[in-house]
Amino acid sequence: MVVVSSLFVLALPLVFQQPVKLTAEQDHKRLMVLLHIDSLRPGADGMNPKAANYQNVDEAKATTYTSLPDPLVFRNGKPVKTARDWAARRKELFEDFDREVYGRAPKQKFKVNWEVTDTKDETVGSYKVVTKTLVGHVDNSSCPAIKVDIRMSLSTPKDATKKVPVVMEFGFGGNFGPRPNPQGGPQPPSWKEQLLAKGWGYAVIVPTSYQADNGGGLTEGIIGLANKGQPRKVDDWGSLRAWAWGASRGLDYLETDKAVDAKKVAIEGLSRYGKATLVTMAYEPRFAIAFVGSSGNGGAKLMRRDFGEKVENLAGSGEYHWMAGNYLKYAGPLTPSDLPVDAHELIALCAPRPVFVSCGSPNVEGTWVDDKGMFLATAYASPVYKLLGKKGLGSMEMPPMETALIAGDLGFRQHSGGHTNGPNWPTFIEFASKYF
Repeated sequence: MVVVSSLFVLALPLVFQQPVKLTAEQDHKRLMVLLHIDSLRPGADGMNPKAANYQNVDEAKATTYTSLPDPLVFRNGKPVKTARDWAARRKELFEDFDREVYGRAPKQKFKVNWEVTDTKDETVGSYKVVTKTLVGHVDNSSCPAIKVDIRMSLSTPKDATKKVPVVMEFGFGGNFGPRPNPQGGPQPPSWKEQLLAKGWGYAVIVPTSYQADNGGGLTEGIIGLANKGQPRKVDDWGSLRAWAWGASRGLDYLETDKAVDAKKVAIEGLSRYGKATLVTMAYEPRFAIAFVGSSGNGGAKLMRRDFGEKVENLAGSGEYHWMAGNYLKYAGPLTPSDLPVDAHELIALCAPRPVFVSCGSPNVEGTWVDDKGMFLATAYASPVYKLLGKKGLGSMEMPPMETALIAGDLGFRQHSGGHTNGPNWPTFIEFASKYF
């Protein structure tokens, strides 16, 4: 009996080290119980125009919540007048975003050991490049049952004679091949070829390699490792912050690579990775510039605007994992107008570094991402840039399609295509060339 009892006790730590298994629906319900929420308002349906909750596409109905929080006013009502004031105000904003929107990253610093698993010479278009395949092994000694590896690649011009700027893209982890030219005729140069033509390089990091894009994965990946396999607290970080964390670790590697000018690294992404791009830029001061593509709600779109994707969508069981658990409150009983912050303040947190916001045509891409909501958020961030001696967007009037606003340190362009950054790469490169 004594031997059996001893074996049982010794086995307990091994049992408790295994991550808790919950579906997204189970975990979502768990958060609602913790927040004392009985029900949430339904999100918008972006697909079926006959649905009762079909997304609002009427501009006259988009501004139910009319007042925006002012990034240049302290919580106590005092105005922000100087750069020193702004440094203090930033702390207030970060606290609000941490607690209510994107969640708090853990204080624990996880060491990442970068391994170059392959190096090869390639030809991209007419350019010769050196491509390194990398794996960042995250120290999991605090919870060995959860293994986390960061997948990334780095490509730089083979004939470069000095360190080169690099654009890091949040990639989907697959090789989708070239897309046909929608206008017909020859295939235009890829974004990679366009960067190589400037003598720049590119890196592709795969966010889902270190944090899954679903609620069932929150007890694994880097979020699960930080919590030793236990479910999140209501103010713990979600996948957007976790993906941003991985980009920072990728930048750690780039700072050690002799081919890279680590002071000139941009971050870029589309759609949900456009959201992650803006979050990364706000929280990681070492990134020099951001290319935020069609990011919608949770990214560069004003959350208070009822147009296309809604706060209620982000709070639902399909997308809640991107956000902090506390975010659910704003889909019931609170409303988006109760949010202490909004997207223009997330863009403002990037100041004084340049940010380029991109989207497609509502007739092709659709209205889900709310092109005007993203433009307005960029415009409303401008006063913070001006306070810091930089130039804002330069207009409160949305420009015509394919008209670039890139004279300042905030940029915006709406191309006539669909859900892609492709047509805006030349404009972004022109914008970034002012700094690189």
